[in-house]
Amino acid sequence: MNLSRVGSTTMARGLLKSLLLMSLAGLLAEPCTAAGVNLAWDDCPGMGGVSSRAWACDANTGVHQLVGSFVGSRDHPGFVGVEVLVDIHSEASALPDWWQFFNPGSCRRLALSVSFDFVAQQNDSCADPWQGLGVGGIAAYHTATTYPPVPDGSPGSARLMVAAALAEPNPLAAGTEYYCFRLAINHSKTVGTGNCPGCIQPACVRLTQIKVAENDGGVEWLVSPERTALVEWQTPATPCETAQARAPVWRDARSIYR
Repeated sequence: MNLSRVGSTTMARGLLKSLLLMSLAGLLAEPCTAAGVNLAWDDCPGMGGVSSRAWACDANTGVHQLVGSFVGSRDHPGFVGVEVLVDIHSEASALPDWWQFFNPGSCRRLALSVSFDFVAQQNDSCADPWQGLGVGGIAAYHTATTYPPVPDGSPGSARLMVAAALAEPNPLAAGTEYYCFRLAINHSKTVGTGNCPGCIQPACVRLTQIKVAENDGGVEWLVSPERTALVEWQTPATPCETAQARAPVWRDARSIYR
């Protein structure tokens, strides 16, 4: 028996085994694609969007904008639309009139609008999945007094439902942040005769869910923050992160809205 050949073969096998183990360890250490949702005032977080907004509530003109975005964990070659849930929780004992939108008889029924046009804003940090062709709007605004009511039943809470769609699929790539929607909250009826009180009341707003839909019926539910999905209004006394942990309204809504 050629002992030198046996030794060489054993060493080669050992080296090969070590290389395979190192390669496997490298694969296991490979970070997963980040995925989730983001919400910020003015723009995507990567484009200077901020998580807190304070305002003197001293005018009936002007607008504050909330921008929602998302990062998918996988490619969506047949992307055709989204369904969105946004939760609002006021520190007041009841949802202020200033935050009463959309529903008939609401104090500021027309003060909230949504847009999916990001043609002028698309950039390397946040891409535009709609290309100016997204069609949609506000589907519902649930409060404690609507039917159905807001899921947690809290008098100080509201849930906004938004949906948008494309006539033709637009492929999206995993790991890329995409603009989703822009909410515009205008300042109408903030001061003066006929004003709707409550602007000065602090509130937390969370992007709770984005359902990404494809033309073959496939969906991806995005419910976790990719960076930040919570924003503050008027600097709440209780930080929004604490409110999120204790309030049922912040729960995953997939079992409620299918």
